[in-house]
Amino acid sequence: MQRIILIAFLLLYGMQVLPAHAQDIEKEVAELRQLVADMKNDYEQRISELESRLSRAERLASSATRDAEEAYEIAEQSAIDQSAGSSSPNAFNPGVGAVLTGMYASASGAWESVPGFVPAGEHGHGGAEKGFHVGETEINLKASVDARFYGNLTFALHEGEAEVEEAWLQTTSLPAGLTLAGGRMFSAAGYLNSFHMHADDFVDRPLPYQAFFGGRYTVDGLRARWVAPTPLLVELGAEASEDAYSLFAKIGGDVGSNHAWQAGIAHISTDSVGGEHEHEGEAEEGEEFIGDSDLTIVDFVWKWAPEGNTTVRNFKIQGEYFSRSESGLFGDIDYDGDQSGWYLQGAWQFAPMWRAGLRYDEADVDNGPLLAGTVLEDPGRTASRVSAMLDFSPSEYSRLRLQYTKDDVLPDSQDQWFLQYIMSLGAHGAHQF
Repeated sequence: MQRIILIAFLLLYGMQVLPAHAQDIEKEVAELRQLVADMKNDYEQRISELESRLSRAERLASSATRDAEEAYEIAEQSAIDQSAGSSSPNAFNPGVGAVLTGMYASASGAWESVPGFVPAGEHGHGGAEKGFHVGETEINLKASVDARFYGNLTFALHEGEAEVEEAWLQTTSLPAGLTLAGGRMFSAAGYLNSFHMHADDFVDRPLPYQAFFGGRYTVDGLRARWVAPTPLLVELGAEASEDAYSLFAKIGGDVGSNHAWQAGIAHISTDSVGGEHEHEGEAEEGEEFIGDSDLTIVDFVWKWAPEGNTTVRNFKIQGEYFSRSESGLFGDIDYDGDQSGWYLQGAWQFAPMWRAGLRYDEADVDNGPLLAGTVLEDPGRTASRVSAMLDFSPSEYSRLRLQYTKDDVLPDSQDQWFLQYIMSLGAHGAHQF
C-alpha cells in the first residue's frame, strides 16, 4: 500500500514539474533563436558595410591611379622641357589635335531655317539628306605663349572650305581672379555655346541655338571674366565686339560628393544690320533687318556621379530658355517682333562605355502680321522636335552614336535617323563643366 502511495505521489509531482521544466526549455530555445537571428542580422549588416567600403575604396583607388598616371605624364613632359632649357624650341610647342566627324542619315529631307527666323547658316541644319555625309573636321593648336599668355587656334574644314573657328589669346597671371581674352572666340553667353559641337550629347544643336545663333554665337572682340574667391562658384563677365555686347553671370557648386550644379544668365544686345542679327545667318536680298535686338538666356545644368567618379555611371540634365525682342526695319516694313525657345535634355551613362539620352526642343515666334510673305512670316505654330540617342565610346577619343528625331519644325512631320562617328587624334584638352 505504501508503495502504491509513493508511486502516485511521484506521478503527481512529475505532472507538475515536467510542464514547468518544458516551459523553461521552450523559453531558452526561443531566446537562443532570437540571439542567433540578432547575430545573423548584425553579421549581414557588417558584411554590407564592408562591401560598400570595399566598393568605395576600389573607386577611389581607380581614380587615384588615373590621377597618378596623368601626374606622371605631366611631370615627365615637364622634366623633358626643363632639361631642354627655356631657349629650346620644344618648350612652347603647341599641342596639336584633330577631330573627325561624319554620319549616315536616313531622312526625307532637311529644312534650311526654322520658320519665322532668319536662315540658320552653315552651322545650323534640320537633319540631312539621305546618305553618307562627311562632317566638320576640326584642327586645333593650343599652347602657353609665355608666362603671361595662353593661345588657342582652331580651324574648321567642311566641304572643301576652311574657316578660322577660334583664334584668341588669354591672360594667365592677372590678380584677383580676373582674366582677359581677345580675338575670335565662342561667347560665354548660354551653357552649350562654349562647347565645340563634337562635344554635344546629340547629333545637332537644339532648335533655339539653330534659330537664334545658326548653331553657335562667335565673338570677334574682347572678353573680361572675374571669378570670386569663394567656395561657391561665382563668375561674372562681359564681352564686346564692333556692334554687340553681352553680359553673363554663372553660379554653381557641389551638393555632397555625388552632385554638382551650375546656373547662368546672359544678355546679348546687338545693333543688327543686313539681317545678320547676332548669329551667322543671312536674309534674302531685300529682306534685311536694321535695328536693335536684345536676347536673354537662362541656363541650368545638374550632374550626378557616385563619389564624383564619372567613369562608371553618371547622369546629366540641362536646359536653357531664350527670349528675344527686336525692333527696327525689315526691308521697308516697321518691324517689332518677339521670339522664344527652350530645350531640356538628359544623358545617362548606365555602363562604362554606354550612354542614352532624350531631348525636347522648340522655337516660337510672334513677329506680327506685317511680315507675311517674308522669311520672318509668323508660321502660326511652334516648331518642335523630340530626339533620342544611344552612343558607345570605346575610349575618350572615339564615339559612335545612333539618334532618332521626330521633327515637327515644318508642317509635314519627319522621322529622321542618324548614325554618327566622332574620332579625336592627338592632343585634346578636357571640356569645361
